[in-house]
Amino acid sequence: MELKRRLDSQMQKTLIANARIVTEDGDGLWGWILLREGKIAAIGAADQPPPPEAETARRIDGAGGWVLPGFIDLHVHGGAGCDFLDANEKSLREITRFHAAHGTTGMLATSLTVEKSRLDAMLEAVHRFMASPMPYAQLLGVHMEGPFINPRHKGAQNPDHIVPPRPDWLDEWTSRYPGLIKIQTLAPELDGALEYIERLKHHGIVPACGHTDASYARMMTAADKGLRHAVHTFNAMRPYHHREPGTVGAVLTDDRIMAEIIADGRHVHPAGIRLLLRAKGIANVALVTDAISAAGMPDGEYTLGGLSVMLRDGVARLRDSDHLAGSTLTMLDAFRYLVREVGVSVPDASRMASANPARQLGMDRFAGSLKPGKRADVLLLDASLGLLRVWIGGTEMDTLDQGHGNEF
Repeated sequence: MELKRRLDSQMQKTLIANARIVTEDGDGLWGWILLREGKIAAIGAADQPPPPEAETARRIDGAGGWVLPGFIDLHVHGGAGCDFLDANEKSLREITRFHAAHGTTGMLATSLTVEKSRLDAMLEAVHRFMASPMPYAQLLGVHMEGPFINPRHKGAQNPDHIVPPRPDWLDEWTSRYPGLIKIQTLAPELDGALEYIERLKHHGIVPACGHTDASYARMMTAADKGLRHAVHTFNAMRPYHHREPGTVGAVLTDDRIMAEIIADGRHVHPAGIRLLLRAKGIANVALVTDAISAAGMPDGEYTLGGLSVMLRDGVARLRDSDHLAGSTLTMLDAFRYLVREVGVSVPDASRMASANPARQLGMDRFAGSLKPGKRADVLLLDASLGLLRVWIGGTEMDTLDQGHGNEF
């Protein structure tokens, strides 16, 4: 029944008009966008008539709002009380449903530092889930965060399961699930890490630094080997010093490395985000949530990789320390924070939330921006950045609590 509904919806043509369209190359074209058979069929300015086929399309008045590409989250552990490490279909459905309702149309199921058996189970669950039509946000693969990290910067990762890089594990995972792992985070200063980075590159996996005490020099060597990504920049990594720029200095100054940022006002000060954007440029920063199971849930006690987490006033911290434990952020809230608190334009915030993540995953040929021929992952927001509608692969989601744009 669900599959039939999706197929019927994809076949339906939808015209969204009277809105600012954030196109792949533009800053907000006032006009219309036509969706057909799961893809973007055409985009035009308000003074340009839609093609004749739009006459039979379902028509939606954007009422002066924004049309954006769906958000792509490269770093998300869970939501709605569920964690990807639960490794079952129910949890994966709930997580993807919750985040779809907040504008995420694609995501990487992200692991933690846990026992290998739990990592194996998560990979198997995600592999099975992706093999069938996914009704909500699409899982695009897996981000392995750990367990090859530095205990000195463990953050909210479980120290009991931190281990040195294990090439044999990687060989097993890539043999059993080719193409499933898209990013793996590790500490480049560990023994064997440079060789492991080369191995990741060989398998087409983006090597990422995180939970690391790597020096600037070590980071430069790691980038030469293939390191291309930095997780939750400024957090759980050696900070900048003017005599030893450290991990942060390398991330800020090496254009080969794309930097994640958690824009929630707690992980990084707004001035820190502005500094990152001035150093890296909009095109080299990816907005992420690092959301945990407590996202969308009331205050209380939760678990993260076997560690107890307390959620108070929407902020998650380890029960036995003051360490932040991921976030309860959604991509929609992170996007709004960039615009309202950091001063980023809507088109630039959109690129950080969609186009840049798609490019990092090598998926920008068919996703991450609004262009004819690309997948119809589309958001309609009102002028105040309230989310009105979500289309994933041309299918409109019915998961939103907000009001809807007007049909005309």
